[in-house]
Amino acid sequence: MFTGIIEISGEVIATREEGSNLVLTIGSAIAGELKIDQSVAHNGVCLTVTNIGDNIYETVAVAETLQKTNLGQLTTGQHINLERAMVFNGRIDGHLVQGHVDGVGTCILREAQDGSWLYRFSYPSGFAGLIVEKGSICMNGISLTVFDVTNDQFSVAIIPYTYTHTNVQYIQPGTQVNLEFDILGKYVARQIAVNREVLAAS
Repeated sequence: MFTGIIEISGEVIATREEGSNLVLTIGSAIAGELKIDQSVAHNGVCLTVTNIGDNIYETVAVAETLQKTNLGQLTTGQHINLERAMVFNGRIDGHLVQGHVDGVGTCILREAQDGSWLYRFSYPSGFAGLIVEKGSICMNGISLTVFDVTNDQFSVAIIPYTYTHTNVQYIQPGTQVNLEFDILGKYVARQIAVNREVLAAS
């Protein structure tokens, strides 16, 4: 589990294909603190550390992950948001995030405002039931509050700290981002669907 509070930004040092998988080599100041088989969120995607070197480590994204996220678009030199798994003896500053990305959204607007940045994203309408006004979303691993929500778009406001300490600063119109919708909303939606099925069958 994660919180959506980005710990540090890493750099993609190299990528290589191994069958249908993609091996990512990530450079980061926290590499020396990691352990093999540990979970780390990469742009919000939970991946397992498979190898550790000097200020670098490797992780593997399988085919299904590449189909549902933006990790397959990563190239050498790009910045990636990193968060280690949460510790259950402290405050949760964001919201509960699994690192299980539901799909990708696309930036359709970036607007500098007085002291913040406004971004608007489109997203697949099939997820409309999982996003609510002033609710939480995980975007590229960042816990954010959404507003101006429609059935296929939402907006977020980015404060200067988040802008300078994550890769949101590189997002432009057309950029695809990873989206994970709130797990509580998923359970509610599933329960409603099951109840309807039971009623229909009775």
